[in-house]
Amino acid sequence: MKNLIEQQSKINHLLKRYGVKFGIYKNNTFHEQLFPFDCIPRIITKEDFDYLNKGLIQRVDALNAFLDDIYGEKRIVKDGIIPTEFIYSSSGYLVECEGITPPQHVHSHISGIDLVEGKDGKWYVLEDNLRVPSGASYPMIARDLCRRASPKTFRTNDVEENRDYAKLLKEVMDSVNTGGINAIFTPGRMNAAYFEHSYLAEQTGSKLVSSNDVVVKEDYLYFKNYDGSLEKIGALYRRISDEYLDPMTFLEESLIGIPHLMEIYKKGNIAIINAPGNGVADDKGIYYFVPKMVEYYLHEEPILNNAPTYLPYYEKDKEYVLEHFDDLVIKDVAEAGGYGVFFGNTLSPEQKEAFIEKMLREPRRFIAQEVIDFKDLPIVENGETVERKADLRVFVLSGKETKVWKSGLTRFSRNPDSFIVNSSQGGGFKDTWVLSR
Repeated sequence: MKNLIEQQSKINHLLKRYGVKFGIYKNNTFHEQLFPFDCIPRIITKEDFDYLNKGLIQRVDALNAFLDDIYGEKRIVKDGIIPTEFIYSSSGYLVECEGITPPQHVHSHISGIDLVEGKDGKWYVLEDNLRVPSGASYPMIARDLCRRASPKTFRTNDVEENRDYAKLLKEVMDSVNTGGINAIFTPGRMNAAYFEHSYLAEQTGSKLVSSNDVVVKEDYLYFKNYDGSLEKIGALYRRISDEYLDPMTFLEESLIGIPHLMEIYKKGNIAIINAPGNGVADDKGIYYFVPKMVEYYLHEEPILNNAPTYLPYYEKDKEYVLEHFDDLVIKDVAEAGGYGVFFGNTLSPEQKEAFIEKMLREPRRFIAQEVIDFKDLPIVENGETVERKADLRVFVLSGKETKVWKSGLTRFSRNPDSFIVNSSQGGGFKDTWVLSR
């Protein structure tokens, strides 16, 4: 391990050379930066991973059942488990997806589930990311570089392989493919996660395409070869937000979408990975109801814990939030990437009063959570080992069956006083070692 840590600057230099970056749009400006890598891995025991594996499969299966139901019969609403307004007021709910059944009934093919390990030793789910979750490529390439820099480290430690992610992803794409090649659809070079799009296309043997490379013709999507010939696409792993996906269905001003894509999707002539409309399931307000989904659809007790969460929408929860405001973390359900998150005790009296007024006017817009005192992990900073808050994004892939990748993206805060670990907020990342015994 010591030898690996000594290679940290070299590995970060190689990551820079290979273009392992992410981009941020802020104040209408695109800024691209490196995602700093720390060589001290997060280590998850086999026992812990076995527990997480069962809980994550259960959770994602329930979320897929919810999405299939909510765009179909809506039994969970009719039975009063989730209030109607939580569905139709969600920014992620798309009426355009009503009645569409995706191939194999799979809506979330790649789910990024964010967890933290509390100092009490328990794991808590913080968020479910079911739209276009990113990040798998970073631990993939970092592990590869670490193996090159210190092969002895991996010969003397019982670490599960993480080089199978591309195989798992291809299996998922093949399992829902309606006939044709696999393609990864990118909005282009200026996208924040473009490195990942190109890397995964290379690793899975898929075509990397943008809107100019494809055309809908006679109810199918085709890739346009340089010689003018067309190749049918049967599975499209889109890395673009719903609203830009098809200008004929969603935002008509979108220049990066594929005209008429939704028409052929409705006809079952292409699989879109992940399915449009998934945002209704990873809405932070809907998060509150995921344990109820497990019970409702699977008739099982939830294995994984949510962070204790309160909805001001409910009178009892609203009273609790008002009484304990200073002890809670507040999240705006419309925000992502670490934005719209603040701690009640950081507000001035004037800010607190103004926020509470807003919360009372728009109770569906906010959730409040207990602050989980989650574990610090060691990182190397300026030649010294210090501890920082870290979370874990685990990738769950759903095709013919649901599988959890034996790795993950561990993100850490570089600010010693911050609980927010997102890359957009200046965080770094680690490799995640799952022990094989």
